[in-house]
Amino acid sequence: MQISSGIVFTSGLSITGSDGPSVTPTVEYLVVAGGGGGGGYYGGGGGAGGFRTASGFAVSSGVALSVTVGSGGAAGTASSSSPTNYGFVGNDSTFSSVTSTGGGGGSSYPGGSSTKQNGGSGGGGGSGSGPIAGGTGIAGQGNAGGTPTNGGGYAAAGGGGAGAVGSSGNQFNGGIGGTGSVSSISGTATYYAGGGGGSGYTAPGGDGGAGGGGKGGNYGPPNIDGISGTVNTGGGGGGATDYVLGKIAGAGGSGIVIIRYADTYQLASSTTGSPTITTAGGYRVYQWTSSGSITF
Repeated sequence: MQISSGIVFTSGLSITGSDGPSVTPTVEYLVVAGGGGGGGYYGGGGGAGGFRTASGFAVSSGVALSVTVGSGGAAGTASSSSPTNYGFVGNDSTFSSVTSTGGGGGSSYPGGSSTKQNGGSGGGGGSGSGPIAGGTGIAGQGNAGGTPTNGGGYAAAGGGGAGAVGSSGNQFNGGIGGTGSVSSISGTATYYAGGGGGSGYTAPGGDGGAGGGGKGGNYGPPNIDGISGTVNTGGGGGGATDYVLGKIAGAGGSGIVIIRYADTYQLASSTTGSPTITTAGGYRVYQWTSSGSITF
């Protein structure tokens, strides 16, 4: 047994210079799933991808931990066929045994579909002949999408975000996407997982929620497309309006996976997926924007 600087190392533990032990006992993680696509016909905003973060996650030497970065859901198609109008659900992101669920798609006239609207955060409700309820979120990951106020207009609701439910808007203005949640795991306070804005009618579409949510389009004038969620934020896509005008909805933004641990421990023995690796503020930080793995 060797004693150095008051720290006890066993003979089986690899030490390089003054970098410290090679295996960190626990890590902190942020796992954000892909956001849902916006609805394509008087469509609600896409729900944000699930947002999960915690510290104290135990890791072991020599064990490859998988990382999956979920892609965003496709936008609903601008057509008169209701099965193709819904925004598509985003894809899950994972770190080892931790899974964040993809965001729900924004719904569209003339009906809702819970299998497509529910997710980490729920997609916003679409409008038309009657308001459609927003999808549900998952506790600990996100919030529900809004339900539009009909009242003779055709504006749709915003998708849910990690930090708040989507806004209903009013009969002409699209609902605002629910705000996301802030994490400083990268070393900079950053919003992730904002909901997409609902489409407007004769007034603007709703803004996307902080955290990469895309703005909703509107019937106009001017006639504007829905905006896609920002990549690697898990933001939901903005909804679109009348298919006759050829306007399109926004796709959901892809997710992200970030882990960090004290920089008194060495670098991981190997990684795949080309994560960005930085050392700042007393931490080693690994950030994946595409799928891969890490082995300590």
